[in-house]
Amino acid sequence: MGVDYYNVLNVGRNATEDDLKKAYRKLAMKWHPDKNPNNKKEAEAKFKQISEAYEVLSDNQKRQIYDQYGEEGLKGQVPPPAAGGSSPFSNGGGGPNIFTFNPRNAEDVFAEFFGSSSPFGGFTSMGSRNSRFQEGMMGGTEMFRSFSEAAPAGPRKAAPVENKLPCSLEELYNGSTRKMKISRNIVDASGKSMSVEEILTIEVKPGWKKGTKITFPEKGNQQPNVVPADLVFVIDEKPHNVYKRDGNDLVVTQKISLVEALTGGMVNLTTLDGRNLSIPITDIVNPGTEKVVPNEGMPIGKEHGRKGNLRVKFDIKFPTRLTAEQKAGLKRLLGG
Repeated sequence: MGVDYYNVLNVGRNATEDDLKKAYRKLAMKWHPDKNPNNKKEAEAKFKQISEAYEVLSDNQKRQIYDQYGEEGLKGQVPPPAAGGSSPFSNGGGGPNIFTFNPRNAEDVFAEFFGSSSPFGGFTSMGSRNSRFQEGMMGGTEMFRSFSEAAPAGPRKAAPVENKLPCSLEELYNGSTRKMKISRNIVDASGKSMSVEEILTIEVKPGWKKGTKITFPEKGNQQPNVVPADLVFVIDEKPHNVYKRDGNDLVVTQKISLVEALTGGMVNLTTLDGRNLSIPITDIVNPGTEKVVPNEGMPIGKEHGRKGNLRVKFDIKFPTRLTAEQKAGLKRLLGG
């Protein structure tokens, strides 16, 4: 049979059109002479053979002849048909065979397949294995927007669509279940586009932070020859009227009087899970003092049962005026 075109493309004899396209795309990119400047002669030979194999096997008539008669059949060198039979080579009048396969230039096959005669742009020498090549669209042929030698074949994927998901601090502390109603376009079996609505469920885990992403693969709008975009929800934190978050810690600013700062008192808070929390003040509170209450901050997601700290900052309210008697009393008490 001469050259085994199936072996050249590394496909089986029952290879489908899609199998052939994938095989050609991979091998043609690998052995294109422009990508093999250090062994250009070998690459040119392989590249030519790959293109020839693809040209034959992707054409039903040529593939039928090749499967039946081999490489010789493509050259018109076949035995005469049996009496009463027919041959794809016969002109029907008993004359000479008229089918002859003349391989096209390998670069022409490559250009027709990829839609560009120079898919590597200005590329002349191979950089790293992960070098990337920018591609476009030409002649209706779909190209990768960017790919490397090992990039998968197939239609491009639409860019992810991101949406903010505002959550209260209570939801991020306790966890919550959010139901998101989306409307998107899908394409049915007949190719008709239609709008559908869908409910997506998001389980917000205790301790999730602003910027956490939840991805629903391929839930974007469907378009012909394009893989639908991933739908991504990004956690956003709503402001809270009492607490502020700092990493895994919660921070609260508590107003106290000068008397409390000097003599002590109690800070009463309602936690994000609804508990009443009483924090005694036993030491003198100076401006800038911060009291730390361990394990009363935000849940630490990856460490079940652990929480950050609650940090209480103080805003000391100084009196706006004192009577002479009060001033004298303070001087006696404070030794001033």
